[in-house]
Amino acid sequence: MREEMYVTVDGKRLRCGYTTGTCAAAAARAAAGLLLSGEEPRSVRMAVPAGNVLEIPVEDLRLEGGSASCSVRKDGGDDADATHGLMVEARVSLRPDGAISVDGGEGVGRVTKGGLDQPVGSAAINSTPRRMIAEALEDARRAAGSASGLEAVISVPGGAEASKRTFNSRLGIVGGISILGTSGIVEPMSDAGLIGAIRAEMGVRLAEGRRILLLVPGNMGRDFSRGMGGDSEAVKCSNFIGEAIDCAAEKGAEGILVVGNLGKMVKVAGGVMNTHSRQGDCRMEIMCAAALEAGASAEEARRVLGCASTDDALDAMGPDLARRASGILMDKIAFHLRSRAGGMRAEAVVFSSKYGELGETGGARGMIAEIERQARK
Repeated sequence: MREEMYVTVDGKRLRCGYTTGTCAAAAARAAAGLLLSGEEPRSVRMAVPAGNVLEIPVEDLRLEGGSASCSVRKDGGDDADATHGLMVEARVSLRPDGAISVDGGEGVGRVTKGGLDQPVGSAAINSTPRRMIAEALEDARRAAGSASGLEAVISVPGGAEASKRTFNSRLGIVGGISILGTSGIVEPMSDAGLIGAIRAEMGVRLAEGRRILLLVPGNMGRDFSRGMGGDSEAVKCSNFIGEAIDCAAEKGAEGILVVGNLGKMVKVAGGVMNTHSRQGDCRMEIMCAAALEAGASAEEARRVLGCASTDDALDAMGPDLARRASGILMDKIAFHLRSRAGGMRAEAVVFSSKYGELGETGGARGMIAEIERQARK
C-alpha cells in the first residue's frame, strides 16, 4: 500500500503526489523485472532524489515477444495539473550491445528548440528522470543477475492532448508532455515548479539569441507589451519578479525589461520582489508615501490610504499629483530592480488598467528598441 505524504500550505494539510519522472522510472522497473525474471509486482518500491522511499502501484503488465510493458498512473496529489491521472507507460526491450538507453514514444514531446534540458531532437525526458529510469533498469538487471542491454521507451497515451494545457508549445516541445521532476515528489502549490518553468522559458529565449528578456507578471502585462515583441518574446514571471531576475542573471542575460500593471509594480517600488498577496499588501502605504513625497496634503494622503486599488489611489490624487507620484514610484522601481539585478541591466514600464502607461525607467525606451530588433531577427 502506498504511504501518503503531506505538506502544510497556508494552514491546510495537503497530500503530495509523484512526478511523471517517478512514474516512468517505476513503470520501467516493473517492465524490466517482468522481461528479465517473469516477476509481476503490484507495486514498485523505489527511492527518489528527495530521499523518500515510495511504494508506487503499477498496472497493466504485459509480456509480448521480446519486450515487456507496464503503466503507472500519474498522481499529482492535491496539486493536480494537466498530467494528473494520465497513464505513464514503459516498454522495455532487450539490446544486444549490453547498453541501457531511454527514449520517448507516443505522447512524450520532442525538443525542437535549444536552451532546454535536452538537446534538439531528443525526447522531452529531463536529466533527472532519465537517470532515475536508467537506474531502475540497472536495478532490475542486477536483481535478475543479467548482463543484457535494455531499452526503455516511455509513452503517455493522451499526452499530446494534455500538452495543450501546458507551456510546452512556448518552449518548443511538440507532440506531447515532458517527463519531469527533480525531487521525484510533487508538493502541492509548489513555488519551485513555477520558478522552474520560468527558468526553462528563459533558457529557450536565450538559446534563440535573445540577450534582453522581456518579463511580464501576467496577461495584462503581456497584452500591454504587444508592439515590444511581446507576442513572442515575453516570459510570464507571475509574482516571482525577484526570482525571475535572479534566473536571468544566472543564465547570462544582458538585461531585463519588466512590463507590469501598477497593482503589482507598486510593491516593487517598496522593495517587495514576490508580489503575491500572501506576502503582504503594502500597496496603499507605498502609494501614500509617494504622494506625500510629491507634495500631497495630509487629507490627500488619508484619502489614498483609504483606497482599495491603485487606480482608485490615482483618482484620489488627481492628475497633477498622480503624475508627480508616478515619477517618484518609477525612480524607486528602478532602484530596487537594479539592486536585485546586480551588474545586469534592468528597466521597467508601468501601466494602469484605467490610465494606460504611467511611466518608464530611464533606459526603458532604448531597451524596447533592442527587444524589437531581437524579434525581427
